[in-house]
Amino acid sequence: MNCRVLEASVAFYHRPFVHPLIISSGAITEITEARASVRVRIGTSEAVGRGAMYLSDLWAWPEPSLTHEDRDRVLRALCERIAGDLMSICGGEPAHPLELGVRAHEEVLSLSVGAGADPTPLARAMCLSPFDAATHDAAGLALGRPSMTLYDEPCAMPAADRLFADATACQAIAGMIRTRPRRAFDAWLVVGEADNLTGTVLPWVRDRGYRAFKLKILGRDAEADAARTVEVFQAVRSFGVHRPRLTADSNGATPGPDAAVEYLERVRGLDPEAFDALEYIEQPTGRDILAQPHDWRGVAALKPVLLDEGLTDARAMAAAVEQGWSGFALKTCKGHSFALVAAAWAHRRGMAVALQDLTNPGLAAIHAGIFAAYVPTINGIELNSAQFTPAANEEWLPRLRPFLAPQDGTHRLPADMPNGLGSTL
Repeated sequence: MNCRVLEASVAFYHRPFVHPLIISSGAITEITEARASVRVRIGTSEAVGRGAMYLSDLWAWPEPSLTHEDRDRVLRALCERIAGDLMSICGGEPAHPLELGVRAHEEVLSLSVGAGADPTPLARAMCLSPFDAATHDAAGLALGRPSMTLYDEPCAMPAADRLFADATACQAIAGMIRTRPRRAFDAWLVVGEADNLTGTVLPWVRDRGYRAFKLKILGRDAEADAARTVEVFQAVRSFGVHRPRLTADSNGATPGPDAAVEYLERVRGLDPEAFDALEYIEQPTGRDILAQPHDWRGVAALKPVLLDEGLTDARAMAAAVEQGWSGFALKTCKGHSFALVAAAWAHRRGMAVALQDLTNPGLAAIHAGIFAAYVPTINGIELNSAQFTPAANEEWLPRLRPFLAPQDGTHRLPADMPNGLGSTL
C-alpha cells in the first residue's frame, strides 16, 4: 500500500476545564486542542482525514521554568511546523500509513525546535499525534474501510518491521487485533486526592451508573495513599457499586518500588477487598527509565505495574522487559502508529496493555474508542472528557451521547464501525 501525504493543516481551540484536574506536577485548568487535517493519495483515490489531541503541556512537559502559556506557545509552533513539513517528516515518499507514522515519530523526537525550548519526547510525540491519526483516517477513507483493518495483507514496512524480531509489523498487528470489534466499555471516573466523595463521586454513581474509578494518589506517603484508596473503595460500595473497579496513578511521584510495595501491602492490610478491586498501578516513578532504572518484579508480584509516561520509543519497550514492568499504559497521544506497534510488541510477549486518556473529547475520544475496539486491553478504555471538558463534546451530541456522555456507566460505540478512524461519525 502506497499512501502519499499531500498536505496538512492544523487549527487550535481553547478548552477550559469545568474543574481542575490535579496531577503530581500541578493543576490543569485549561488546555489547547489541536485539530489536524491531512490529505493523502492512494492509487487514484484521494481523501482528507482528521485527527485531534489536547496539548497537555503540564502532563507531557512539566518544565517549571516555563509558564503554561510559554509551553503552550512552543507546542502550538511545533504543531504548525509539522503541518508545514509533514511529507518530509514522514520520509518524503509514499508508504503504508503505519510506516509513515513510525518514520514521523522517530523524526519528531529528534527535530530541532528552536526558540530556546526543548520539549520532552512525550510532548513532541503528542504534537505529532493528531497528524498521525489524520493520516490513518484519510487512508481508511480513501480505501473505503476502517483504518484498523489495514493489516490483513503482507506489506513491507522497514521502520516498523525492525521492531519485531520474529514477525513483520503487519503480522504482529494482524495477530493481535480483534476480528469482531468490541463496542462497549466501562466508563472510568477520575477521583482526585482532594475530591469530596459525596459531592463529587456520588452523582456520577447515582445518576450516571459509573462503577470504575481511577485514583490520583500523591505517591509520597504510602500510608495516606492506602487510606485514601480504601476510603474511595468503601465509599463507592456504600453508594451502591457492588463490584468497584480501581486503578491508581501517582504520575511518577512515588520514590521507588519499595514505596509502591508498601502502598499495596498497606491497602491489603486495611481492606483485602479493596486490594482485590485494585487492578493495576501506573508509572509510579520517574519517566526516564533508562537513566533511572528500577526492578519492578516485587511490585508486579502483587499487582500489574504499567509503564506510561516513560514509554516513548523502542528502547523503553525493551528496557521495560528487563526491569520487570508488567506491561504498557498506552495513550493515542503518543501517536496512533507508535501505540499500535507497542501494543503488538507487548502482545507477543504476553504483557498487559491498558488504554489511558488525556481528557480528550470528540475526534480524539472517538479515535481512542476505535483503537480499544480492535486492540485487547485490560481496562477497556479510559475516557474522562465528560468529567472535565464536556463542552468540547457538544459537536457530537446527541448522536454519540452513548459513547461520549454515557448515562449507564458504559461507553457504547455505534453498531457499525466507520471507515477511517471515525471522523465521519
